[in-house]
Amino acid sequence: MKYNLDITINLPREKVIELFDNPDNMKHWQKGLVSFEHFSGEAGNVGAKSKLKYKMGKREIEMIETITKRDLPNEFSGTYEAKGVWNDMKNYFSIVDENKTKWASEVEFKFSGFMKIIAFLMPGNFKKQSYKYMVDFKNFAENGTSFIQ
Repeated sequence: MKYNLDITINLPREKVIELFDNPDNMKHWQKGLVSFEHFSGEAGNVGAKSKLKYKMGKREIEMIETITKRDLPNEFSGTYEAKGVWNDMKNYFSIVDENKTKWASEVEFKFSGFMKIIAFLMPGNFKKQSYKYMVDFKNFAENGTSFIQ
């Protein structure tokens, strides 16, 4: 499954990148994120691996992020692997004007096992969740809206 998404953030690109590139900020815009733990490679650089744990309803999801490209402020890309799911996400940041940034994503999912059935039955949920994270980042970046109480 492949799809593209984009959103315009009403901030200069350097501010967007500053907020996006800080793993400590992820908990503010990725609802359900319990922990982010770097464990291999040079943190934040190509080849680095980190473990992300999420709580979504009653389910706990653990995934491994591997950074595949870091060309900030233009691009940050990585793969995300969880049980039955492989996800490649390419993020591009472009200047709209001095106070606006376009964040565009190219997303690809591959599924195995039981997750093939889930993806077949609810393909729109993956795109909807990806876009929700983008909207939540926009709200965090522009307004300081956070999931941390």
